[in-house]
Amino acid sequence: MPHAYIVGHIRVKDPQQWAEYRSRVPATFEAWNAELVFRGRQGPALAGASVYPEVVVTRFPDMAAIEGWFNSPAYQALIPIREQAADVVLLTYEA
Repeated sequence: MPHAYIVGHIRVKDPQQWAEYRSRVPATFEAWNAELVFRGRQGPALAGASVYPEVVVTRFPDMAAIEGWFNSPAYQALIPIREQAADVVLLTYEA
């Protein structure tokens, strides 16, 4: 069964705000049957370079679930915290 993914590239600006954001995001996934797949910090680059030292991958059932989650009031309420806490690029992928 195909899934859809969000890959987030992250550069933290305010660790306290980031910790608050990270603690509140998982509750917003429940209604969309999403799950955190991977969260990590970049190791040595083997080719190229990235200005984002952290990454997160979240799996959703499909792209519609991603759109629903992102536009949900629960997640939209967290965006101001995210914007203060970190520079984040969120990309979507279908598999």
